Amino acid sequence: MALAATLLAGAAQAQSFDFDSVTRIARERAEKPYRASSDKLPADLAKLNYDQVRDIRWRPDRALWRAEKLPFEAMFFHLGLYQKEPVLINEVTPQGARHIGYSRADFDYGKNQVRPEAWGDLGFAGFRLHNHLNSSAYKDELVVFQGASYFRALGKGQQYGLSARGLAIDTVGGSGEEFPRFTEFWLVRPDPLSTQVTVYALLDSPRATGAYRFDIQPGTQTTTTVRSRIFVRPSTGSKPIATLGIAPLTSMFFFGENQPRKEDFRPEVHDSDGLMIATGEGEWLWRPLQNPKQTLVTSFATKNPKGFGLMQRDRQWSNYEDVEARYERRPSAWVRPLHDWGAGRVELVQLNTPDETHDNIVAY
Repeated sequence: MALAATLLAGAAQAQSFDFDSVTRIARERAEKPYRASSDKLPADLAKLNYDQVRDIRWRPDRALWRAEKLPFEAMFFHLGLYQKEPVLINEVTPQGARHIGYSRADFDYGKNQVRPEAWGDLGFAGFRLHNHLNSSAYKDELVVFQGASYFRALGKGQQYGLSARGLAIDTVGGSGEEFPRFTEFWLVRPDPLSTQVTVYALLDSPRATGAYRFDIQPGTQTTTTVRSRIFVRPSTGSKPIATLGIAPLTSMFFFGENQPRKEDFRPEVHDSDGLMIATGEGEWLWRPLQNPKQTLVTSFATKNPKGFGLMQRDRQWSNYEDVEARYERRPSAWVRPLHDWGAGRVELVQLNTPDETHDNIVAY
């Protein structure tokens, strides 16, 4: 039903699909009870283990916009194992929005014994955008949207580290964190000379919906301009939202120079080493991160903040001495409000982690 309703909405706006189009869908969705997406996979796909799912790869020659030789390309992720809830993906052109359906021809299934021709329009787990970020000879990954409302981007010469999210609900202060998810995307076809790419997204969760526009401009410092409208669902049996986190960032801090780990040969292991805040009162605050024994929540009250971010300040290989992870190449993320946000707080949540495979830092 969601697919049909969305396609009808897209068809009605065939000559002008924009942020207002997504906003209408989000507003209408918020007026109705929440309906979770099905996470039931076809039986043969559901049986695949981690390595088998990794063996399913998008075929680069099938990338969206490759045939047109445009400055950006899009490739999609396959569902399976940990990514079971599908997202819908559309392309926006001057002629309107068109649904991009799942096709077995787009993927290489490796040695897997599966029957994708029987799966129908399965949907996707997410997508990634490519661009000539580091070289004119090939297109590197620029940004990935995959899982809940997570997305992460790269600047020139960087490797993936921390992530951003569309919205955080009750990370602290409520009866348990709620993870909204992007359920549908609209990728705007770039012009041949475009220096940025635009993505629209629809967010949904039991207590809120949202419309998003992302304008992504690659470079030494990749900039993502985000516009969003959030709609809170009426409280009909569910508890009101206690904490609404805007522009949340998620990262990892295992140990560092202020909290060394004697049994590890590496001096530091983290995607970010501190929270930086530019307050509305003109102050600059720096809070080093830690791996606490118990959950630690720190709030910084401010009015109209100028910015905040999780930063990776140590930039030498000798700071980490990890030839595989290359933590010195992990990006920082800085959030700069384009308008006054009013009174509120920047909140830092630090969780304990036993190793570097778990994200344990949240700021919003």
